[in-house]
Amino acid sequence: MKKLLMASAALALLGTAVPAAAAQKADSGAAMNNPALQSALADQRRADDSARDVYRHPAETLAFFDVKPDHTVVEYSPGGGWYTKVLVPYLAGSGQYIAVNSDSSASTFPDRAREARTKGWPESFPATAANWTGVDAKNIMAFESDEMPDEMKGKVDRILIFRALHGLLNANRADSELRALRDMLADDGMVGVVQHRAKDDASYAMSSGTKGYLKQASVVALFELNGFELVRKSEINANPKDSADYEGGVWTLPPVLRLGETDKSKYEAIGESDRMTLLFKKRP
Repeated sequence: MKKLLMASAALALLGTAVPAAAAQKADSGAAMNNPALQSALADQRRADDSARDVYRHPAETLAFFDVKPDHTVVEYSPGGGWYTKVLVPYLAGSGQYIAVNSDSSASTFPDRAREARTKGWPESFPATAANWTGVDAKNIMAFESDEMPDEMKGKVDRILIFRALHGLLNANRADSELRALRDMLADDGMVGVVQHRAKDDASYAMSSGTKGYLKQASVVALFELNGFELVRKSEINANPKDSADYEGGVWTLPPVLRLGETDKSKYEAIGESDRMTLLFKKRP
């Protein structure tokens, strides 16, 4: 019986490996044959950012998430705008880009200047993104997650969350934010996630989010708890050289290189983090 179960498991793995590899190849082909996406990626404003393409695979990742140029797309927590500089030009012709940050009313601030910058972000971000991309600010929208206009709820085709889930968990906001994002999605809308990946057997300390890493099974469970189900997953952004066990967390690796010159060449040789790439849809 044990041998039979082992054989069945092996066959199951074989059966899923081939379609996954075929899907990844198809995503790569779709990305290469998408002129609008290739144009956005080739924009000279990305000259500094493009060095990270080898680790972040933006063309293949957006193809895997099936982001179309006429979609309404939310980028959650755009931060320094690495993906913003791709998405805004890509969607500028017939789609709509929307940046969303978490509800600032639940935050505490070290000083009034920080509070003013954070609470003024929805008004300031369109101009910032326009400066990054050359796209008119009037075509760029930004909201906090609790302030999305009612008429836009249920109209979003894709929500993209790049390397931000650990921050939500660390701030105890993951559930409330995911539920707010779920309300924005159209019935056939989906959520694409790229997240630093902890090893399956990692300790709690190395996989709770405080080091930047999360277990893939934990991320899937989090989304299931909040009304989503996994559609498919990809190894597009995998990096087997990442041991994911650094005392200084994921920021030990590029591009942050938290340790400065200490072992810099070692960490540069590893490259950016190992990342899960997951696509979810909302359950009825």
